[in-house]
Amino acid sequence: MAENLLTLSGVHTHIGPYHILQGVDLAVPEGGVTVLLGRNGAGKTTTLRTIMGLWTASQGDIRFGDHVITKLSTPEISRRGIAFVPEDMGIFTDLTVAENMILAAANGPMDQKRLAWIKELFPPIGSFWNSSAGTLSGGQKQMLSVARAIIEPRRLILIDEPTKGLAPAIIKAMTDALKELKETDTTILLVEQNFAMASGIGDTVAVMDDGHIIHSGRMDELVADVALQEKLMGLSLEAHQ
Repeated sequence: MAENLLTLSGVHTHIGPYHILQGVDLAVPEGGVTVLLGRNGAGKTTTLRTIMGLWTASQGDIRFGDHVITKLSTPEISRRGIAFVPEDMGIFTDLTVAENMILAAANGPMDQKRLAWIKELFPPIGSFWNSSAGTLSGGQKQMLSVARAIIEPRRLILIDEPTKGLAPAIIKAMTDALKELKETDTTILLVEQNFAMASGIGDTVAVMDDGHIIHSGRMDELVADVALQEKLMGLSLEAHQ
């Protein structure tokens, strides 16, 4: 079994008067895809933002590799090899696709071999290279957002609902790209509402409710247990295929 690259232990996060994360324990094994499932408002996005240092944990520890990163700033966390793809995509719509990618390459000029691989992974990146990012479709913007996150090699990618609102063909393209990214031994923590998509890519899974992790385990075991799916999430994979 792979060792854990990321571990959250008893993590609490307060946002103003609201106690959002209430003792989150989460382990993300290295080299695979861990999917974080749960209803809207369960705390999934807050978990990603807390890991990334965008919101500060009020209690508990976040360990990345051999280091505790709980109190580090977002730039420091990024420099350690973690990237975040937010639900709102975080791209610059008034800049070209090329300019968006250049800005994402924080360590200097883009590696041209890696850029060529990204263009194969996400063909619209090459097709619309000199176009304004604001003219891209929703799916193309999402591809650009992920491409920006991986223009430099990362040990861990946090991705927040990459298929939300996308057409089935774009969801398949995104899923295929994430599977290929997984083959590079990049670890992915994926928040996703589309259970059918998540089950096809996830190795491990955690389910959140009301700021807690209420289930964690192997994805294939959850897929095989329809009763457990319905108990945890009020849905079943069979009903969403």
